[in-house]
Amino acid sequence: MKFKFVIFLTLLAHMISPAFADKSNKDISFYMGTFDVIDKEGDDQSTLLGMEHRNPDLFRDTPLGKFSPVSGGFVTGNNSLYLYTGVEGQYGIGPIKILPSFTPGFYEKGDGKDLGSVLEFKSEIKVGFDLSEDSQLGLSYSHISNNDWGDTNPGTDNQQITFSKNF
Repeated sequence: MKFKFVIFLTLLAHMISPAFADKSNKDISFYMGTFDVIDKEGDDQSTLLGMEHRNPDLFRDTPLGKFSPVSGGFVTGNNSLYLYTGVEGQYGIGPIKILPSFTPGFYEKGDGKDLGSVLEFKSEIKVGFDLSEDSQLGLSYSHISNNDWGDTNPGTDNQQITFSKNF
């Protein structure tokens, strides 16, 4: 577990380090939650810890809403690792934000659940509440699946609590 956690942190640091090279805004989120929350047997259910980056300067207004690239990853208590990058939408109602996202990524099962492929797709819906001008607290629910491209496709559903800070 420690080895994969070190790899996870190293890859995330490498992934987001270019974002800190310039003077633009950075939005970093830390989250924790439950991996495979609907697991009926309970043998694959585990905690997860993750980190995510988005650059608010890259948000684009489109006819479908406001979108931005997002990158991140998480590690589970069962030594599973998921690194991803994709797109996130943002819809706001006052201090409340609704943030749907789609992020393909690399999955390594470790001692955890075999999702059937190293290529997995995460669909997520997050509801966030602005705590201040530059911080947010949120709840999210995600589903990870390989769209039947792998040997098997059991999928996993996850729930997280997220804290985001804009630097």
